[in-house]
This record gives sequence, structure tokens and C-alpha cells, in this order.
Amino acid sequence: MFSKIGRDFFAPAIAYIVGFLQSAGISPNAITFTGFALTFLSAIILAQGYFRWGAVILFFASVFDMLDGALARASAQSSIFGAFLDSTLDRYSESVILLALVFYYSGIPGSRVEVVLIFFIVVGSLMVSYTRARAEALNVTCKAGMLQRPERVVLLIAGLLIGWLQPVLWIMAILTNVSAIQRIYEVYSKTKERQQAAPVVQANKQPPT
Repeated sequence: MFSKIGRDFFAPAIAYIVGFLQSAGISPNAITFTGFALTFLSAIILAQGYFRWGAVILFFASVFDMLDGALARASAQSSIFGAFLDSTLDRYSESVILLALVFYYSGIPGSRVEVVLIFFIVVGSLMVSYTRARAEALNVTCKAGMLQRPERVVLLIAGLLIGWLQPVLWIMAILTNVSAIQRIYEVYSKTKERQQAAPVVQANKQPPT
């Protein structure tokens, strides 16, 4: 997974930056808002068609996305609201970037394919997040999926930098929805196992006659 590789690769640099931020007294929520502000700036640039500059700023925004959680853990400032805020702004961040691309392509004749692909990416991304949230509300662990948010960000930045955005949009449109289906199947398998185990547990609890 890109997310694990990225965390391992950037771990020494992240640890150094986190130490500086902690000594400066900067809060994790401030880092979260800064990352979102950079994402919003990236969206404005992407909407104008400056894909490479937008990708560079989006990269720095993703670095801030790694920093807030690391800073919260290092400074013992982890909180339920902080995790909620981070997840919520992640959804807004991804949405505003995709909206910027829709805005750009909607002004270009013959770009209907890109707009439709972005729609499927939005649906897939929302379902990847929703399936996990709903599963956890049912007390079911749900972490399957080959294209989670870190992978989507890496692919999008690569496509913007290289200039192969339509192939990347195809990949994201397909694999985000495949990832959602993977999570649906994971929850189905785990809940089925739980239901099958329940009668056995009940039978073991029956008093001897």
C-alpha cells in the first residue's frame, strides 16, 4: 500500500518536523486547518488549468495531512474531536480538488469523459469512507480496499505532474468503486462469521439437562 510505504519513507523527516512544531507550541488542529487551506489553494490553481503547480501545492498539503496525526500522538493531544475534524476535512479536501477538475473540464469542449470519470471517483470515494464508518458503527473492523485516500492522492498528484490525467482518472474511477465493493464483501464475511458463531456460543451456554 502506498500509505504504508509513504509513512515509512517520510518517517524520519516527519519526526524532525513534528519535534519542531511541538517545541513551537503549534496544535494539531492548526496543522489540519493549514493543510486544508493549502488544498483549497491547490483547487483554485487546478481550476485554472495549472496542473503541475496545483500538484506541487497538493503535495505539500498532503504532507500537512501526515503531520497533524503524528503531532497529536507525539504531544499527547489526541482527541475524539481532532480525529473527527481530520476525517471531515479530508472529505472536503478531496471533494474540492475534484470539483476544481470538473470546473476546468466543463469549460473545455469534448471533455465529457473526464467529467463522468470524476463523478464515478466522487461516488467511489464517498462509498469507501461510508462503508468503513458504517461498519465501525456496527462494531465491525473494515480496512480492505486497494485504493484508499492516500493512494488516491498519490495517483492524482502523479497524473497531474506527468500530464497523464485521463488514464489516472480511469484508474481511480474503477478502483475506488472496487475498493468500496471489497469493503462491502469484508463486512459481509465478518458478519456472516459472527452470525454462524452465535448459535454455537448460545448452545455452549445451555445448562446440562
